[in-house]
Amino acid sequence: MAGILEYETMNKSLGMVDGHAVMNPEDYQDPDVLYQALVNRILKYHPSADISMIEKAYKLSKEAHQDQVRKSGEPYLIHPMWVGIILANLEMDKETIAAGMLHDVVEDTDVTLEDISREFGEEVALLVDGVTKLGQLSYSKDKLEIQAENLRKMFLAMAKDIRVIIIKLADRLHNMRTLEFMIPRKQQEKARETMDIYAPIAQRLGISKIKIELDDLSLRYSQPEVYGQLVTDLNERKTKREEFVQQIVAEVSRHMENAHIHAKVYGRVKHFFSIYKKMVLQNKTLDQVYDLFAVRIIVDSVKDCYAALGVIHEMYTPIPGRFKDYIAMPKVNMYQSLHTTLMGPSGQPFEIQIRTEEMHKTAEYGIAAHWKYKESGDSTKSTKTREEEKLSWLRQILEWQRDMSDNREFLSLLKGDLDLFTEDVYCFTPNGDVKSLPNGSTPVDFAYAIHSAVGNRMVGARVNGKLVNIDYKIQNGDRIEVLTSQNSKGPSRDWLNIVKSPQAKSKINQWFKKEFKEENIVRGKDLIASYCRMKSINMADVLKPKYQQVVQKKYGFRDWDAVLAAVGHGGLKEGQVVNRLQEEYEKEHKKELTEELILGRMFENSSQKVHVAKSKSGIMVRGISDVAVRFPRCCNPVPGDEIVGFVTRGKGMTIHRTDCVNMLHLSDTERERLIEVEWGETPENESGGQYLAELKIFTDDRQGLLMEITRIFTEGKLDVKSMNVRTSKKGTATFDMGFIVHGREELEKVIEKVRQIDGVIDIERTAG
Repeated sequence: MAGILEYETMNKSLGMVDGHAVMNPEDYQDPDVLYQALVNRILKYHPSADISMIEKAYKLSKEAHQDQVRKSGEPYLIHPMWVGIILANLEMDKETIAAGMLHDVVEDTDVTLEDISREFGEEVALLVDGVTKLGQLSYSKDKLEIQAENLRKMFLAMAKDIRVIIIKLADRLHNMRTLEFMIPRKQQEKARETMDIYAPIAQRLGISKIKIELDDLSLRYSQPEVYGQLVTDLNERKTKREEFVQQIVAEVSRHMENAHIHAKVYGRVKHFFSIYKKMVLQNKTLDQVYDLFAVRIIVDSVKDCYAALGVIHEMYTPIPGRFKDYIAMPKVNMYQSLHTTLMGPSGQPFEIQIRTEEMHKTAEYGIAAHWKYKESGDSTKSTKTREEEKLSWLRQILEWQRDMSDNREFLSLLKGDLDLFTEDVYCFTPNGDVKSLPNGSTPVDFAYAIHSAVGNRMVGARVNGKLVNIDYKIQNGDRIEVLTSQNSKGPSRDWLNIVKSPQAKSKINQWFKKEFKEENIVRGKDLIASYCRMKSINMADVLKPKYQQVVQKKYGFRDWDAVLAAVGHGGLKEGQVVNRLQEEYEKEHKKELTEELILGRMFENSSQKVHVAKSKSGIMVRGISDVAVRFPRCCNPVPGDEIVGFVTRGKGMTIHRTDCVNMLHLSDTERERLIEVEWGETPENESGGQYLAELKIFTDDRQGLLMEITRIFTEGKLDVKSMNVRTSKKGTATFDMGFIVHGREELEKVIEKVRQIDGVIDIERTAG
């Protein structure tokens, strides 16, 4: 029973109740009171009584943020103070806490990094810079691009000092605690990002103190109805649950004492997200979930862990197949514990976790434990090895960053790797080494987990001594041997459809990109040259390094060769690249236009009569008379979209958006049939033509959503031509809407209104 008080104290410090983040802590206090609480917390664990750095950080933060307020109306200073307190609860060093208190001053005030460096030293300045978002991002960029670039910067800063992400996690945790003051759409966005990126990072680094609360708060705001129902259902049985847990704790404590095993025993109910995850993965209701309860036993040594397990299995009936030994086979984040699910006296299943004090600290603090102040400054070799292994995941992320120029691909791979809903399988190499892979992995995943060279030369596999197909699904305990050959021609593109792990997909894609990179670069150069000739653009004028850098930044590529390769393999359209280069060139050469040059151009234009045909649809086509224009269903362009014409055999011309998938993947021969077109001006006394627009709307699956979406179309008097709705087991829905608009401006207004609806995750236009 000794451990219960300790556990309750820990929960109280994190603003948790009954093991769950169901209540916000007292966020709205006087900053001076919070500062004193922070100092008291630091002095409890820090060996030095010198808090001058913390005091200086508080004064600077207070002065810098003095006129700023948060959405809640409280002083902005409340936020950095709570970030400092969260870091102190993790028992971090003073430099980290000071950086946490200053993390917003560079981004939101006049204070510069040089000021931070001068006052607090390079170490604190490096941490603050790592947490500061990228400032010079274009607002025309896609949200995903901005998110990816910020994450790239954060991971690079993490590589220099892992404390950067610990500060970022503390920052995100306090923002999530106060998310109630945001509009529902922003709540959804932040909750989704936290669930996709930050909670899994906390899990990877083993910081369960933060991970648990981020999980629960993400669920609370991303799926409020599910969360509310879960809270209600659990609270209905709260008294019975507490009695049951106390009974188990008392019985276990007595048996540990009788067996002469020194142990701290306490009980808890699993946190909400953990319960929800079980319900989703196992497709069960709350009543059908096995182990809502868990009892934790903390002992002195590994030997005592297994001794305690023996005592427990004598006391209660173990449920077959529900024992996991994470001591012998630690998780990727180096979590260690024995887990066993048992049948209680009244037939109620519950879980027991057994671990040592050292394992418990690793589980609670994870990588943050490295910066916890210890009385003895020693650091054993095994501790260093564990930390190195924990950071191997970060090195893998950095490897992806180097290999990937495409921001969207990087973000997709990162989210796949961080997916909270994936379970792992454990298998063995022929030498007996353990490998952890996502559930559903194949021998190809295993080969790439060993080394990319092994995967690239793989020709087959044996599992438990028997030859298997490469799409065999690996089971727990399988012993896998990869068969390789020097004569292998490399991976097959079909492998991308069978591998499960993001690492394997990344390495296979990289092989193909590198293998055909030179080919793609040459093809990209040819396509750009051909486009410039067609548009009468002087390549020497536009292909200057400063213009190329603008294009590289816009599309998230590292160098010009990467842009050319993307054009070569169809990932980017040559027209988009050349038009952007031309824009940059014209910006710089506007001032050079003289009166004589303008008069000369006017004379030139009047002497050369260029025929411009206008179709009934309002499309202007240069150099072609009697033009017949059609709008295909692949991308549905509307006035205001950037468009291109494509001459079809015997059917006149089809008009496509420049980002239409069909236009991006044309062959060299077909590209010669592209024609420059533009939208004609609509007279003021005409309302313009009618154009079909199609949207894909991705939402959470909730009652009343269909009615809210259709109301926007009814109120806007929009003619809906088609609608299709699909739902998934993961609680999401996809709406395919086809409707009539007069132009892009009207379409964008519709999209903006739909985005405001609570539960809408994303909206896309069809592009082929």
